[in-house]
Amino acid sequence: MAPAGLLDMPSPTAAVGITGVPRVAYWRNELNCGRDTLRAAFFARPDTPRLVREQTWLTDRVVRGVWRECGMPAGAALLAVGGYGRGQLFPHSDVDVLVLLPVTMSPPADAIERFFAALWDIGLELGHAVRTIPECESEMGSDVTIRTSLLERRLLEGARPLFKRFSRVFAANLDVRAFFAAKSLEQQQRHLKYQDATYNLEPNVKESPGGLRDLQTVLWIARASGLGRTWRELARHGLMTMTEARAVSRQERFIGAMRVRLHYLTGRREDRLVFDQQAALAEQLALRDTPGKRASEALMQRYYRAAKLVRQVNTILLQNLHARLHPAATAPVPIDSEFQSVDQLLDVRDEDLFARRPAAMLDAFLAVQRDRNLK
Repeated sequence: MAPAGLLDMPSPTAAVGITGVPRVAYWRNELNCGRDTLRAAFFARPDTPRLVREQTWLTDRVVRGVWRECGMPAGAALLAVGGYGRGQLFPHSDVDVLVLLPVTMSPPADAIERFFAALWDIGLELGHAVRTIPECESEMGSDVTIRTSLLERRLLEGARPLFKRFSRVFAANLDVRAFFAAKSLEQQQRHLKYQDATYNLEPNVKESPGGLRDLQTVLWIARASGLGRTWRELARHGLMTMTEARAVSRQERFIGAMRVRLHYLTGRREDRLVFDQQAALAEQLALRDTPGKRASEALMQRYYRAAKLVRQVNTILLQNLHARLHPAATAPVPIDSEFQSVDQLLDVRDEDLFARRPAAMLDAFLAVQRDRNLK
């Protein structure tokens, strides 16, 4: 269902321009008016999940309209990939698209050039590629970033049979264990870039440890593993509890709202929570200085609590996903009457242990201290 604020817009097939010539001024106006409507709605009643969905719907409408007006050949397919494919466009996110061509088709260079140029002129921050299915196979086999982007593909326009064929090829070529290893290494390298610290003074709400990327990494691996695309689905597969799923969703919404406000505040794709923006965001959220604490400090304390939970969830869920993808090679080794080692991971012998005896949590720390090989 289209968002209510956009229902009054004419359909992309209405008032179509000359075949092969996209109406850049028309679509630019539609995009800007839609963005203004979404911004006003967000500040009137902040709702980050709704905003990123409606931002995606608005962008879909513009991109599809331009595709049709450029006279693209019927055998080609237009795919949304990455965050755009996922349906989560923040106000100044990149819009990543893939033009998928059959091997037998000569690339329609003029039409493709008009299409991409029009989208740039309209005001979209575009990331684009033109490939055949074999070229996608080759690229995703050597580049985990491309593999991840294609994981979240979505057909926008064009040949559905070609899209379905590509989806089958993608699934057949996806080595889930290798994907897990590559994404884990990618996360380690990203964390090192930020000194592996959750409490940076000017954190990047997307990339820093405890940021949105840590949550996306878990969901990418879960999706590739067939274990769910949402926190509720992960809970239904036994990777977390429903209480934990609700808690992480709340923190995801909070950090996501910080990112939305940063984009609107700076007028660009800015994900760093620098000192000047901290004060401005605190003011937006009606936080006030107190005798013992500045408003910006109260904001950052709230952010650090959210980031801490995100990082904890990321660590636990990656361990749980690893255990699903790599079943224990050996039988559990008892440590005492309450704990055991499963492939060098500390485990309880009774799932109700901590509920029955909360003090056992302290014993778990002692067990790890006694055996440094345990994790």
